[in-house]
Amino acid sequence: MPQKIKHTSKQVSMFLLHLVVFAIANVIMWYTLYKGETGWVYPWPAWVTAAWGLMVVGHACTIWANFEDKGMDVFKKQLNN
Repeated sequence: MPQKIKHTSKQVSMFLLHLVVFAIANVIMWYTLYKGETGWVYPWPAWVTAAWGLMVVGHACTIWANFEDKGMDVFKKQLNN
């Protein structure tokens, strides 16, 4: 069974920074969309929120769901031969 790679405090702090910037940017985008509008407006920030949200989930997965590759040493030996 592959071992889980330990995350560093710098990786966690960079993820938290990413999460805070994501939240602030989304609040600003959604606020500016509906500021002063009375009728229907195309929700363009939904595309940005969805794409960026997937990137935040991917960033979290690289920190907390990252496992070592047992076959990497064999691959490197084969690559050098």
